[in-house]
Amino acid sequence: MCRSIKTLREPFTPQVTDADVEAAALQYVRKISGFRAPAAHNAAAFDAAVAAVAEATRTLLDHLVVRGAGSGTSTTRA
Repeated sequence: MCRSIKTLREPFTPQVTDADVEAAALQYVRKISGFRAPAAHNAAAFDAAVAAVAEATRTLLDHLVVRGAGSGTSTTRA
C-alpha cells in the first residue's frame, strides 16, 4: 500500500475532518482504479466509489475503540 496515506485514527490523529476522510477515499479510489481523474464516461462510477469508500471510512472510524484513550472512547471525527 502507498506509504503516503495519512493515518486517520487515534493516537496519531485526535480529530478527523470530513475533508480528511474524503481525501483518503479519493486517494484509495485513484490507487485502485489506476486513474488520477476518470474519463467523462467513468466519472459517475468514480465519484460513487469515492462516496462509498468515504462512508465506509466514517463508519469504521465511528466504531473503532482505541485502548488507552479512555473507557469506551471511539475515534473523534469533526
